[in-house]
Amino acid sequence: MSYSLQFKENVVKMVLTGTDSQAQIAKDMGVPDSTMRYWLKKAKSTGDSTIMAKQEKRPQDWSSKEKLDALLETAKLTDEQLGAWCRQKGIHTHHLEKWKQEFSKDQSRSKGNNVRELKKEVKDLQKELNRKDKALAETTALLVLKKKVDAIWGDNRDD
Repeated sequence: MSYSLQFKENVVKMVLTGTDSQAQIAKDMGVPDSTMRYWLKKAKSTGDSTIMAKQEKRPQDWSSKEKLDALLETAKLTDEQLGAWCRQKGIHTHHLEKWKQEFSKDQSRSKGNNVRELKKEVKDLQKELNRKDKALAETTALLVLKKKVDAIWGDNRDD
């Protein structure tokens, strides 16, 4: 069967920008799945702007904020919805898994740094407390001695 260029372009755009799966679009449009794959492959390999719905951003070009937004956006999607979302964005599910692991590592590193900082702060506070305890003990000893001296020799203050 022969399809018009306009029809091919529309079907490819639907696959690249739609939320339905490639198989579902092929079924709805009455196009064999193998033909759909061929059109997509051809559109991607030629980079033909009339067929390509958009230029996809490479996964390594995504910023940390975009990665985090993607993870948050896809967190509660079903597998089918996730597949459609990934096709629309031009990434694979393994990219999302990798990003999730990267954020987990970053989180543990920051927790590790935070624990180190807290331990240092506790150590510094303990030193300060020990110093103040010693100063208080010294002051107490001096007051006790002064009272004993006053008791033995009397208060010889010149008023």
